[in-house]
Parts: sequence; C-alpha cells; structure tokens
Amino acid sequence: MHDEYKDICCRRGHSAKVYTQMPPRFEKALGSPDGIILFTSTVSHQMIRIAVKEAKRKRIPLLRCHSSSGTSLEGLLYEMERKKGLGQ
Repeated sequence: MHDEYKDICCRRGHSAKVYTQMPPRFEKALGSPDGIILFTSTVSHQMIRIAVKEAKRKRIPLLRCHSSSGTSLEGLLYEMERKKGLGQ
C-alpha cells in the first residue's frame, strides 16, 4: 500500500511520507508537513499519540480514519485541501 498511497498523493499534487511502523525519533521524521493523515487501524497507539502531539504543537491539520483504503485516502486529501483552500 505504500506505493499506492504515494501515487494517490502525487496525482493530487502532494508529496507523502508513509509510516506503518514507528521509526526512531518519529517526531523528527514527521518534519513540518501540510497535513497528517492517520489510519488508526494500521498504526500503534504510541505513534498516534506522537503524531497528535506534534500536530498540535506545530499547528498541522490532522485527519483520522479507521479504514486504510486508497478511496479513504482520496477522501481525506480532498477534505484537507478543502479546509486549507487548496481545492484540486
């Protein structure tokens, strides 16, 4: 799914970092993205806690979804774009 997620993001004009397991120093690996999308059924609770904390600290939009399908990702990207006024 990593490649599918990246392809979907690329088609909509976004670059993507995809994590299914928490890397060392995850908070640093996140950087300062335009938004964070969490598939809550896929990642650990600790990873979610760190992502939420960093999103709040850096004022980064954060969207969550239980389903990790490509269609769900497209819907979340649309929602993020709409909120940020990026409409693709």
